Amino acid sequence: MSDLFDRLKALLAAGHEAEPEGLRDDLRYAPKGKELRGAAVLIAVTERDEPGVLLTHRPLEMRSHAGQVAFPGGKIDPGEDAITAALREAHEELGIHPDHVRIIGETDRYRTGSGFHITPVVGIVPPDLPLSPNPEEVASWFEAPLRFLLDPANHSEKSIIYQGVRRYYLEMPWNGHFIWGATAAMLHNLSRRIHHAHL
Repeated sequence: MSDLFDRLKALLAAGHEAEPEGLRDDLRYAPKGKELRGAAVLIAVTERDEPGVLLTHRPLEMRSHAGQVAFPGGKIDPGEDAITAALREAHEELGIHPDHVRIIGETDRYRTGSGFHITPVVGIVPPDLPLSPNPEEVASWFEAPLRFLLDPANHSEKSIIYQGVRRYYLEMPWNGHFIWGATAAMLHNLSRRIHHAHL
């Protein structure tokens, strides 16, 4: 397990040496003329022989994206960069102390139809951390295999009619968890940078 950090760092760096095809983005659905707000999420990879990724379910009572599967993350506050914001949000939502995260780096920003540009931050965390979910932001959490999430064979494109417009999105169901929307799109983009067969 000790080489996971070095392997992922090398794979991510190599994956960013060229611009791949098929990156997802929802800017076309964003409100016209509205400045996008900065946000960041932590893609927390567990340091196991078979690495996983920590994901949360948002509470059903939340005003936006209620019940959806998400990475820990949120808005970038004034004076913060994406890494600082992602670490702060992971601490606030799941009780992951920043000292427990080894940052690998940032990957492709994802622009959402709800008006955010989200910077995913990839980091390594120890396995089986004693997490403390904040019930105001996290209904539950789970760990899904990184290899599964990065395998394009598990990414299914779907569409819906929303506000009179057909919108396309990805979904990747795993073990009873329905991963879709921005979270699935960011995982898909990461899969274009890190091939699952190289893990």
